[in-house]
Amino acid sequence: MAKLGLDGHDLGAKMIASFLRDSGMEVIYTGRHQTPDQVVAAVIQEGADVLGVSILSGAHLGLVKKLMNKMKDKEINDCLVIVGGLIPKVDRPVLKKMGVHAIFSGGTDIEDVVTFITENIQR
Repeated sequence: MAKLGLDGHDLGAKMIASFLRDSGMEVIYTGRHQTPDQVVAAVIQEGADVLGVSILSGAHLGLVKKLMNKMKDKEINDCLVIVGGLIPKVDRPVLKKMGVHAIFSGGTDIEDVVTFITENIQR
């Protein structure tokens, strides 16, 4: 679970991480104010199967584009990428085109996130 950029609001990310742990998943939270380079390094170091990115700042398009480009540069093709936060509906197809597998907004039932991950994770 990562918080990209200057977005300091991490309560939601911490709650999601806790719920995912309670569902039996191993979760690593990278903390606030992460750069795409730092997040990709964590994905590589931890051998992550899923990368969850929480963004509430409105900078999701630019940050996720940089993140996805870094992942492509590092040839990370087997990591499920999900994004959550304040993502306008108009931006969702753009994020999907970048390679994001799913987008979850506030109010999403955590069971929907767990189900998506378990059904789509590449083992």
